[in-house]
Order: sequence, then structure tokens, then C-alpha cells
Amino acid sequence: MRVFVTGATGFVGTQVVRQLTANGHQIEGLARSDTSAAILEAAGIAVVRGDLTDLDTLASAARSADAVIHTGFIHDFSNFAASIAIDRRAVEAMGAALAGSGRPFIVTSGTGLMPSGQVSNEDTPATTTGHGALRGATEGIALMLVEQNVRVGIMRLPNSVHGDGDHGFVPMLIATARQKGVAGYVDDGANCWPAVHVTDAARAYLLALEHGEAGARHHAVAEQGVPFRDIAHMIGRRLSLPVTSIPREEAAAHFGWMANFASLDARASSQLTRERLGWEPSGPELLEDMENGRYFDD
Repeated sequence: MRVFVTGATGFVGTQVVRQLTANGHQIEGLARSDTSAAILEAAGIAVVRGDLTDLDTLASAARSADAVIHTGFIHDFSNFAASIAIDRRAVEAMGAALAGSGRPFIVTSGTGLMPSGQVSNEDTPATTTGHGALRGATEGIALMLVEQNVRVGIMRLPNSVHGDGDHGFVPMLIATARQKGVAGYVDDGANCWPAVHVTDAARAYLLALEHGEAGARHHAVAEQGVPFRDIAHMIGRRLSLPVTSIPREEAAAHFGWMANFASLDARASSQLTRERLGWEPSGPELLEDMENGRYFDD
């Protein structure tokens, strides 16, 4: 298939492109900069110039492709609502272009939008409050496209998609610890983050593209939940810093905009994804990756 991939040079998107290419698919990648375009060209990937706000470009590329995988997202968590709004409009534009085609459209979401304090599965709807509700609304918009003969699949990624090149939450926690001189967790730190190695996540996208059913939600989750205090203890040990509990009322001062994520308890199961797609993660677990990977390289 000729697959249009947004976020094709991003942390997850790069691995998705590698999986697709290795399995015989032809790729067109969205590139918003000369640097991104050069990376794609060097890999033999056709370039579509534009970004997630270029709705006409997104629609045109989706219309001419055999399938679309949407991994792109503006990771400005200090203005998360605006990033979600841009993502929603991008999904609407590409979805409208695919209407009536029966083609696959894999849309990225996150397990962090699930209700806190429980183990959610693929059929669990998004929370109805906060940013989870906003991103959950994008899931709903995408899934409605099934009625317009689009083979939509939702790929929910966990809090930590880890591996070399990760620039997400774990590196941000490491940077906060270096800045504050302490590795912190909120209250007792028993809240858990699900996790997956980036290569396993990419494999899930490939399987969803090739075998996923219309309207299915998938969880690219290898570990149901890693206690946040264990992540903090790993950071403290590797940086030779003290590890301490941060009272919830002081979390915003310590973690800044990451405070809500630092206290999030968003455990997630991937049992249905494994059964439906035959997906079996094989990469290192999060703490192992933090121990042996490049997270603490200067």
C-alpha cells in the first residue's frame, strides 16, 4: 500500500515508517521543515511538504493514498488544549478526504485520557473531564467515520513510549530532577504509568493497518503500569540525587505543567489488542531501558 504518514520524522513516526517499509509498503511522509524533508528523502521516502495546520495539504495527501497513519501531534503540553484542537481539525480534514473509500485510517490517541485510578482496556471510553475529554472527542470524531466507509482504527499510546531518542515525559522528569536537585514523586508515588518500547509500538501500527477492524481501539501497551515512585528512584539513583515525596499541594511548584501527568494513575491493559492483532511486545521494559539505554547520557 501507499501510506501517507504524518509525524513521519518524529520519535514514533520514524519507527512506524521503518516497519512499513520493511514490510513492503510505500510511504509518503509529511514534512514541515527542510530538515525533516531531507531526512525523508535520504531514506527514500516521498515528501509531502506542510504541517498539521495545512488542512488542504492533509486532505489532498490522504485522498491520493491507499491508507493514512496519523502519528503527528504538536507536543506543546503547556498549551495542550490548543494542540488537541489542531489535531482534531487535522483528523476531520483527512477523514473527510477518505470518506466512502473503505481505506484504513489509523489515528493516534493516548491511554492518559482514560479515567484515573483503574485499569482501562480498549473498550473503555475516555474520561468526560479535562484534557482527556477533549482528546476523547477526537477519538469520537474519528470513529464516526466508520459510518462513512472509512476503516478507522484508534491507536492509544501509553504515558511512556520509550527508547533511544525519546524526548517525552521521562526525559522531562530527568531534566526536572537535575534542575531541582531531587527526584520527586507525588504523595506515595503509587500511581502507575503504562509503558511500551517504541519499536513495539510501531509494530502495533503495522498490524492495525494490515489486520485491524473498522472502529477498533488498540492499546500499544507492554506494561500495564509502572509505579511512578519506581521511575523516581531510578532517576535518583542514576543521578545520585535524593528521592522524596512531593505533597500533592506542592506538585505544581515542583513539576510545573507536568504536575497532572506526574500524579496520573492511568493503568491500561492491552489484552484485547494482543488477541485481535496477534501483537506481542518484545522490547525492553521501561526501567530496564532507563538503566541500559541513553536516558542519562550527558
